[in-house]
Amino acid sequence: MTHHHNLTTPKGTVWLTGDTHFGHAGAIAHTDRPFRDVAEMDRLMIEAWNSVVRPGDTVVHLGDFEWGHTPARAAEIFAALKGRKHLCVGNHDRKRVTDLPWESVQERLTVHAEGRRIVCDHYPMRAWPGVFRGALHVHGHTHGSLPGTSQSADVGVDVWEYAPARVTEVIARMEATPEQPEERRRARERDEVWLTVRISRPPNSR
Repeated sequence: MTHHHNLTTPKGTVWLTGDTHFGHAGAIAHTDRPFRDVAEMDRLMIEAWNSVVRPGDTVVHLGDFEWGHTPARAAEIFAALKGRKHLCVGNHDRKRVTDLPWESVQERLTVHAEGRRIVCDHYPMRAWPGVFRGALHVHGHTHGSLPGTSQSADVGVDVWEYAPARVTEVIARMEATPEQPEERRRARERDEVWLTVRISRPPNSR
């Protein structure tokens, strides 16, 4: 596993997802998922994934793929999911997950798709590389508890109807969100204060 990797996606649709927690009964209660039990959750989320992803598509999973299954069952679920799959490791991803035949496994992945630079990490970041040059950030981990911004979004299944999200739809949701990322907002506020101070100074004090 590497710390960081760059990915220029091949032809096909790019999908973003995370926090599937296959096999994890606690995830049903923790995030109030609409499933009776683990068996139903696994089955319906596999169906939802395969209803949109095609075999040649690229899927970036933002971590917490599975929790509680045997290595054999984890491998069975992985094999059932369509697409060329990349993993950004989450806090619940053990060796039985990282050893699956992912296209790549890393802590952070920078995806170049739709003319945008997208920094992918399991955890939400307050600042990320390229934010002042328009780079976007997607994450999981928070199960929809943190609001998105004009450049960041939670792409976990709890936010996207328990299926992977098309990258163009994620970008569109960001563009429709007026709130700027914290780092950019604070920089703007700092500049506004500086400008106000300069304007308010008497001429002989300059």
